[in-house]
Amino acid sequence: MTTDHVQPAAEGGSPAERMAANLARAEELTQRLVAALARRKPHDPGLAGPAPELFMRMGAAYLAELAQNPAKIIENQVQWWGRTLALYAEAQAQLARGKLSAPPDPGPKDRRFANPLWDTHPYFNLVKQQYLLNAEAVRRAVEALDDIDPKDRKRIEYFTRQIVDMMAPTNFFGTNPDALERAVQTEGESLVRGLENLVRDIEANDGELLVTLSDPRAFRLGENIGATPGAVVFRNRMMELIQYRPTTEKVHRTPLVIFPPWINKFYILDLKPANSLIKWIVDQGFTLFVVSWVNPGPEYADVGLDDYIREGYLTAMDEVRAITGEDRVNAVGYCIAGTTLALTLAHLSQAGDARVKSATFFTALTDFSDQGEFTPFLADDFVDGIEREVADKGILSNRIMSRTFSFLRSNDLIWQPAIRSYMLGEAPPAFDLLYWNGDGTNLPARMVMEYLRGLCQRDEFAKGTFRVMGRPVKIADVKVPVCAVACEADHIAAWKASFTGIRQMGSKDKTFILSESGHIAGIVNPPGKGKYGHYFSDAPLTTPEDWLKSATYEKDSWWPRWGAWLAKRSGAMVPARQLGDSAHPVLAEAPGTYVRAAATA
Repeated sequence: MTTDHVQPAAEGGSPAERMAANLARAEELTQRLVAALARRKPHDPGLAGPAPELFMRMGAAYLAELAQNPAKIIENQVQWWGRTLALYAEAQAQLARGKLSAPPDPGPKDRRFANPLWDTHPYFNLVKQQYLLNAEAVRRAVEALDDIDPKDRKRIEYFTRQIVDMMAPTNFFGTNPDALERAVQTEGESLVRGLENLVRDIEANDGELLVTLSDPRAFRLGENIGATPGAVVFRNRMMELIQYRPTTEKVHRTPLVIFPPWINKFYILDLKPANSLIKWIVDQGFTLFVVSWVNPGPEYADVGLDDYIREGYLTAMDEVRAITGEDRVNAVGYCIAGTTLALTLAHLSQAGDARVKSATFFTALTDFSDQGEFTPFLADDFVDGIEREVADKGILSNRIMSRTFSFLRSNDLIWQPAIRSYMLGEAPPAFDLLYWNGDGTNLPARMVMEYLRGLCQRDEFAKGTFRVMGRPVKIADVKVPVCAVACEADHIAAWKASFTGIRQMGSKDKTFILSESGHIAGIVNPPGKGKYGHYFSDAPLTTPEDWLKSATYEKDSWWPRWGAWLAKRSGAMVPARQLGDSAHPVLAEAPGTYVRAAATA
């Protein structure tokens, strides 16, 4: 049942009639909310937060600091108390003068507090200023901890920040002027609509609370999103291979195959036509194939990285070569698919297999010595919880992953959307990127643990001990010409960590491009808009800092630069190829069938 079944408030009528209608709706929705919450499936508690030992170590470090350097702790406390009393005294002085106004607020500005009342009304200004003082005091208290492991420090800083962000006054109805104003303006209708949105989200996720970020009715796969013309020309249990219809009379001889991440669905590269990298590549005269990965259920529990390589990468390359009649292909790997492409290339190099002519990596990690912002989630307590969860369920649910990724940017992907939806009663926006973000996939149990334990935690690829098809491979085994695109503000694959891995590859021909923005927006960045630029340098890949110092900045997209690099490695122009061949008939129109499968819980 969805919230569409709730009877709307009566049009017009007296205030009392509207109030009665809203109360009736609220009562019905409350009953449904209780029923929806009861359907919540249990998850391993290790997935809900860090183990108690982390907080015990934090407490021990604080007590040690208090014993060894009490002056620093007391100084922080006295400073906080002094600033708090000064703030309170200033607010009292304003009221004593009979002015309903706030003292001057020099900033810094925080976009959570955009409503003018935060700066002009004494109550809201006091609440905001006290929150910012408290947040600063907590931050300084954590910074003051000296005797603590660096990884523990990163985790403590992260979880402390989550608590501080959660306690922002904007997240509570009574201290959010936007929500209060909207409730008055709509005579409470916004609160009922917010309750409807809350019930809708909890019902849709079997008792879990995941905020709907985009209007699910605004986009239709194959029509206004993921709509570049093409067809599925091969299918197995791991993937569908899509060949895209040419738009030029001639194409480069060497075909290109893209391996997108199976953590999400491939159409991030094929959003609306103006933002579609897939369409842009086809329009540049390349024969393009894209892998659309299966959305696995519990029956895929034993599928590991070897299966993705064997039945995904190697099979896709074989089928592309068979369809085009070419011996070699160019390949692209994005995120985890870039990591696995590097594993595949190392394996092929050891086997003396030269089927790949060049490789491009989009925001891909191969050296995991710097875990960046994922450090909080890669400690044993969290990974142990995932291991127990996937052993029980056979998969890692897309909901767990979505929640994890969202908390890396909680203000943007959790709290602000929740405020708009549940407090202001707004419908989610029609935003293609956020629609894709909510269309998640599961991960097979075995693959998850191989990735988390072997690659992320133990960094075995960089150490040369990770095994592919039973044989250890190392980053230096990647010897084909490579181009890597990293993103300056990437919170998933930090650009310096990506650079470090590319630097270790054995290729003699290495190109590195640094795009502005983050993991998605830095890649889905079409030319001509001037939204995000990029850095480029021909200098040797020594250190990220030295490379960046030598780099030049261009204010437009990196796509044309990469397109020129790829064209030089794609051979002469030949007549455009039709879709498939007699042995590869059209099985379905793009975007195929696998991409439409909803993730199971």
